[in-house]
Amino acid sequence: MKVKSLLILFLALFAIIFQSQSQTIETDRPDQTESSSVIPGQSLQVESGMVLCFREMPQHTERQILAPTTLFRYAPVRGFEVRLVNQFEHLEGGNEVAMGVSDLELGTKIQLLKRGDINCEVAVLSHVVFPTGSRELTGNCVGTVNKLLVSHAFGENLSLGYNLGYNYFGSGRGDGTYSMALGVGVTEKVGIYVEPYGEWVNFRALEANFDAGMTYLLRENLQLDFSFGTGLNQRMNYLSVGFSWNSMGGKGN
Repeated sequence: MKVKSLLILFLALFAIIFQSQSQTIETDRPDQTESSSVIPGQSLQVESGMVLCFREMPQHTERQILAPTTLFRYAPVRGFEVRLVNQFEHLEGGNEVAMGVSDLELGTKIQLLKRGDINCEVAVLSHVVFPTGSRELTGNCVGTVNKLLVSHAFGENLSLGYNLGYNYFGSGRGDGTYSMALGVGVTEKVGIYVEPYGEWVNFRALEANFDAGMTYLLRENLQLDFSFGTGLNQRMNYLSVGFSWNSMGGKGN
């Protein structure tokens, strides 16, 4: 099924009458919007999956496979987590093929606000990217990824999260990023979302995208996911499947 047909299918799901509570594990995948929640204190969470992405470049089509791409999250105390991102990448473009480990990311997420009376959560996220990847895949310099994370809950089954960020990878003026995810709990096990996202490359060119996806709660602390996306002003498509597991289960505190 084509990506645009899948987008229509997910939008049609919003016509369902939402009837049960939202899911219990809070994750940063599969959408591009990082959650404003921090995992429970003294717990470990693993979020892993596979991504297949096609991008139309000026002279050729680029294919990227991330399998696996994994985020490790550990919260030594309430409201604070340490994060590690590692992934294996296969990249094809033109006559060139690169395969190996991407640069390592190490960072934190800190929750600044969690107010049930105003239905608002705020957190900040910051990662440092180290040039530890394979020769063909490394950026050859230290970089940084930073985001302000905000979310609002509207009842038990509807939520809105949005991020504003800034990335810098050693050259130019860096990139501004944005995303906004609308999530719906369809049943106590199934959730769906739609999301515009993108970045201002070097604060000059806007790359706008759209994605959608679904999650399935297999157990209280184990979630499966599927997502897909497409470029709005560029030729790009991706598909992703994955899972998230928490050592304790339950919502971030």
